[in-house]
Amino acid sequence: MSYFDAASAAPLHPVARQALQASFDEGWADPARLYREGRRARLLLDAAREAAAEAVGCRPDELAFTPSGTRAVHAGVGGALAGRRRVGDHLIVSAVEHSSVLHSADLHEASGGSVTRVQVDRTGRVSASSWADALGPGTALACLQSANHEVGTEQPVAEVAQVCREAGVPLLVDAAQSLGWGRVEGDWSLLTASAHKWGGPSGVGLLVVRKGVRFAPQGPADERESGRAAGFENIPAIVAAAASLRAVHAEAAAEAARLRGLTERIRARVPALVPDVEVVGDADRRLPGIVTFSCLYVDGETLLHELDRAGFSVSSGSSCTSSTLTPSHVLKAMGVLSEGNVRVSLPPGTAAEDVDRFLSVLPGVVSGVREKLGAPTAVTKVPASVDTLVVDALGRRCPIPVIELAKVIGDVPLGGTVRVLSDDEAARLDIPAWCEMRGQEYMGEEEAEHGSAYVVRRLS
Repeated sequence: MSYFDAASAAPLHPVARQALQASFDEGWADPARLYREGRRARLLLDAAREAAAEAVGCRPDELAFTPSGTRAVHAGVGGALAGRRRVGDHLIVSAVEHSSVLHSADLHEASGGSVTRVQVDRTGRVSASSWADALGPGTALACLQSANHEVGTEQPVAEVAQVCREAGVPLLVDAAQSLGWGRVEGDWSLLTASAHKWGGPSGVGLLVVRKGVRFAPQGPADERESGRAAGFENIPAIVAAAASLRAVHAEAAAEAARLRGLTERIRARVPALVPDVEVVGDADRRLPGIVTFSCLYVDGETLLHELDRAGFSVSSGSSCTSSTLTPSHVLKAMGVLSEGNVRVSLPPGTAAEDVDRFLSVLPGVVSGVREKLGAPTAVTKVPASVDTLVVDALGRRCPIPVIELAKVIGDVPLGGTVRVLSDDEAARLDIPAWCEMRGQEYMGEEEAEHGSAYVVRRLS
């Protein structure tokens, strides 16, 4: 089995396993106690904090260990907003942030605060100028990920941090995906990360608050971790997290170059091997191990199951693989195709032979899924007698509305239109994306008695 979902959770690094096992015997006591066992635990905790701080590029007393990366985000956003409540209640986030950040923004908005969600371009990247436009005199905090978890696009953190610094606004960076590859550049104010993303154990997060940043921890007071993370520290897991972070940084340069070569191979070969595929994300400014593509006329859930049967563990942002039946907020913000979406995220140590086998298996898997769904194989000839067609795809989920559109587009003359009736949220994204890929004109969305009507004009 080839595990290609390291962006969700990387396999436990050997150094983490060794450190975890070794610290079970020494790190079980309360590090706040003065007796021998407590002092031993405190030494382990302090050493782990120093190692993690060195890897991050901060002072040890600026770094707190949390029970998870999500808890680090929630504590960081809530504490920074509370610490600057006299300045204002305006929060800035990008439209492609991790759900932990977006949920924090939603809670802030529901509590009476204001939120600006900065949009991204088609590669998933924000611009420093759009960030500057969002800043105002009442802005209390800004949040930006260092790199996107779904498509791998790296954000201009240093540029945005400079804009924020000039405006006197702290910037919180979610570095969960990138910290294993190296420090986050720029004059940021707060940083969060999660150990299981770089090969550490799950259940350990990092929250860094630079000196001078106004911060008011939320929730009941607790003396642990400077009051920023309540509860007894999981010292063995913390030690393993810090040890593995140091280890992956030592290996990062060589492994990044190797994985980048493998993902370049995937980016180049998939469109050549599989027709009607869109590779998404920035082609150059991206993480080494992540590549994402979407396949027309494919049910994402079925595709993932078939790849799993073939021995590959991958993930997807397609609406057909989620319980909410809505496409990934990242793909939606980018305006790219969501159906048949596949994210391949290679863990360190991935063999080139595994990637080659994936490329050999993928075309047959996609073809088989398309055949089951009755996807079109060619555009039919034009009968000039029909100027407008209506496709009723109500009650049918992705990718069926797009498949039905593709089947009939050749049944209208050049300049003719097809109206697709659909109540599937994914159609709002995938029909315009299909038009762009196929050289047709998307004319917009209209209200319908049930769902919406998506109007397409045939140009070719």
